[in-house]
Amino acid sequence: MTTVATLSLLPTLLFRPSSKFYAKKNGSGRDGFKVLAVFGEGGGELEKKNNNWGAIFDVEDPGPRVPLSTGKFLDVNQALEVARFDIQYCDWRARQDLLSIMLLHDKVVEVLNPLAREFKSIGTMKKELAGLQEELAVAHKQVHMSEARVATALDKLAYMEALVNDRLFQERSSSEANSDSTSLIPSTSSASQIETKTHRRSLNVSGPVKPYHPNLKNFWYPVAFSSDLKDDTMIPIDCFEEPWVIFRGKDGNPGCVQNTCAHRACPLHLGSVHDGRIQCPYHGWEYSTDGKCEKMPSTRMLDIRIRSLPCFEQDGMIWIWPGDAPPMATLPSLQPPPGFKIHAEIVMELPVEHGLLLDNLLDLAHAPFTHTSTFAKGWTVPSLVKFLTPASGLQGYWDPYPIDMEFRPPCMVLSMIGISKPGKLKGQSAKQCSTHLHQLHVCLPSSRQKTRLLYRMSLDFAPLLKHIPFMHILWRYFAEKVLNEDLRLVIGQQERMINGANVWNLPVTYDKLGVRYRLWRDAVERGIELERLPFTKQSKNEQ
Repeated sequence: MTTVATLSLLPTLLFRPSSKFYAKKNGSGRDGFKVLAVFGEGGGELEKKNNNWGAIFDVEDPGPRVPLSTGKFLDVNQALEVARFDIQYCDWRARQDLLSIMLLHDKVVEVLNPLAREFKSIGTMKKELAGLQEELAVAHKQVHMSEARVATALDKLAYMEALVNDRLFQERSSSEANSDSTSLIPSTSSASQIETKTHRRSLNVSGPVKPYHPNLKNFWYPVAFSSDLKDDTMIPIDCFEEPWVIFRGKDGNPGCVQNTCAHRACPLHLGSVHDGRIQCPYHGWEYSTDGKCEKMPSTRMLDIRIRSLPCFEQDGMIWIWPGDAPPMATLPSLQPPPGFKIHAEIVMELPVEHGLLLDNLLDLAHAPFTHTSTFAKGWTVPSLVKFLTPASGLQGYWDPYPIDMEFRPPCMVLSMIGISKPGKLKGQSAKQCSTHLHQLHVCLPSSRQKTRLLYRMSLDFAPLLKHIPFMHILWRYFAEKVLNEDLRLVIGQQERMINGANVWNLPVTYDKLGVRYRLWRDAVERGIELERLPFTKQSKNEQ
């Protein structure tokens, strides 16, 4: 009986053939080898050497090899060579780990050999097997670490190749511009890729929070839940460091006016709502939802109007348009998917800048370290966490967690979580799960160091839960507990950022969605047209 093992190798420079096996070209069309190693049972040479499989992995230790640089920094080709050396070392390391497992397997067979058992006690055999089991567990762990190193090295190589392509594109464009008086503009997609990679390398979020750019105001913002706005109530809010108040007019439609009386600058939310008008508590002046003063007790009526914002109600939420540009004709949809029932709607005021809170919500890799007493209690720490997303998109899914996530401009995060029971994940992807938790987080920029958070939770199972008395109190308690685990970290980040630390100093692979949010926001503030904003076009190709 013959056993055949096939190993796919990296390019030829990573492997040196040995006389103890034969090699042939890889049929993929690229330079490479496939190695066929034969282990026999018929008294062959390998059996005489106690199945010495090490010859199969006769790859020279690459050792530290760094290309010489004539200057202070490596150019792109030298950097590409460094990445290639990393992959070569990872390949050698993975072979050594695999060899360790094979040799341990050989030891296990030797221990369990019927002839050996005649000369050993059962206790001795158990002790030997226990020791081998521990060694095997260590070897398996090394293999997983090698897989992570190879994945990281491949990411680095792809990034270096992109740098080389960008450099070649720029050199070609400059040469064409020099040879022709007419300037040639690169295609939109190529320019966007170069622009995106440039900003990825120079992503800097540090120093005191700057005043919000006016361009960031030119979006529809959800500011309250419809269920919280009754006919005779009002909701004061801050948006981009300006005070506003929301209430319903005579027709039942919501309106948003500045939270300052035109007479003596008294906060209007301290008053009351009468017949669809908000009444100032100081002298009784009353304003309609469009900001017009319709009643002035004890004095002659004047033509007075305070500022108002376009206000709309959709998907159970109140929306406003705080910008100076004409409002867009459509609003983003925030409805839960079909089959889901809303179980909780919670509003909180948080002492952090809304961008830092969005950074936190778009990151799931921190969960097994931060949320150890809430939803991530008992989670294992994966050897590698990835966020898989289309090449041009602000949505994707986490691996190995069964969670889909999306950033929806300008300040919303939607996530779909596959669960088996509260606090327990189930399956490898959300689509494989039969029960789900859907979350909506809205991070309204109240001021430079304050965020109004709107949280909505929906389930596609257990519809009776929403009818249990005081259940909303339990949901709020749990949401606040989870949020407090994040807040102590984000508040600390904010303090360091204000003192000059860059909170995006070293982004890694699982930071992809957070980085894309920052690049999108930077493009908005630089005045990029809406249809040309990065990552806003959908693509079917995942990376």
